Amino acid sequence: MPRKQRPREHIIADLSINHVERYAFLCGYSVERVTQDYGYDLIIFTYNAYGEIENGHIYVQLKATDNLKVLSDGQTITFVVKRADLELWLDELMPCILIIYDAREECAYWLYLQAYFENLSDFDLAKIGETFTLRIPKTNIVNQKSMREFAKYRTNLLNQVQGRVRFNV
Repeated sequence: MPRKQRPREHIIADLSINHVERYAFLCGYSVERVTQDYGYDLIIFTYNAYGEIENGHIYVQLKATDNLKVLSDGQTITFVVKRADLELWLDELMPCILIIYDAREECAYWLYLQAYFENLSDFDLAKIGETFTLRIPKTNIVNQKSMREFAKYRTNLLNQVQGRVRFNV
C-alpha cells in the first residue's frame, strides 16, 4: 500500500514562506503565520532601533509557482487574482503585499496592492469579472530593502490616519 506523498505545491509554498520570513528576520522584524488562510498568509510586525514594537502591521499573501508567467517584454510578471480577494485587500487599511515566489529561480516579487489599484486609471472593482490580471514589475524583488519599504508604507498610512501627513495622490 503506497503512503501519502507530499505534493510539489506544498513544498514550494513552504519555500515561499521561508524566503519571505528570512528577509523579515534579517531586518529585525517578526512574522506570524496565518494558519487559516482567507486572504493572508503572513503578518509582519516591525520594531524600532531600540527593539520596541511599532504600531500597525503588514499583511502578506503568498503565491508560489514553478511556472512564472512573464510578458514578452521580459520585465513584467502577470498573475491572476480573484475578485473576492481584491475586495478583502482593497478594503484593508494596513498595507497588503502580494508576493509571487518563483520556485525555479528561488526569487520572489512583490506588489503593494492598495497602491497598485489607486494608480490604475478607470479601475472599478464593481465592474470587473470574477478574476483580474495583475502586472508586477520584475524589479520588485523581495529582499531587505523591500521589507523596509513595506514598513514605510505602513508608517505613512498610520501618519495619514493620525492626521500627521496629508495624503497626496
